[in-house]
Amino acid sequence: MSILLHCCCGPCLSGSYPILEAEVGKGNTSVFWENPNIHPFVEYYQRMASFIKMAQIYELPIVKGYVEYGLTRYMQALEGHFGQERCEVCYRLRLEATAKKAKEKGFDEISTTLLISPYQNHELLKKVGNEAAEKYNVKFHYTDFRPGFRESHDLSRKYELYRQKYCGCIFSEYDRYMNDKKHFPDLWCEF
Repeated sequence: MSILLHCCCGPCLSGSYPILEAEVGKGNTSVFWENPNIHPFVEYYQRMASFIKMAQIYELPIVKGYVEYGLTRYMQALEGHFGQERCEVCYRLRLEATAKKAKEKGFDEISTTLLISPYQNHELLKKVGNEAAEKYNVKFHYTDFRPGFRESHDLSRKYELYRQKYCGCIFSEYDRYMNDKKHFPDLWCEF
């Protein structure tokens, strides 16, 4: 069995891959970067750099895809839907690109490091993953990588990986910081 693993960043790869390797064996996984949602550009670059670093540490083959900053593609795909429904669009963009590349390169299955996050919607990821895989005649390999979440923090420190503070899109950045009253108190006051 060969798997093309969509990766959102190095920290998530660090905790996901050991679990996947235990399931499918060493040498059966290649990794893929497709994240047009990540904003701003500096964030995109830092996450891609940490992904590449972790893939090299694990000696995983990187399958090249569309690596240019994809903000325009992401915003066009949302078609003005900026609420919680954006997550399904985002998952679909990334997992369909992964499934398409898997089909082109002869992989049997796809998966995603997004499955390590306790903040991601696993049921929706499974649904979109299965639909994307079916569309390109591959299989979606679901594994709950969340047991590796804490370890990914330790590995991030060990390998000095950039660790993000929000999911990736401009909307999740807004949500994260608007809810952070400790570091960003209410600035809307009388002057």
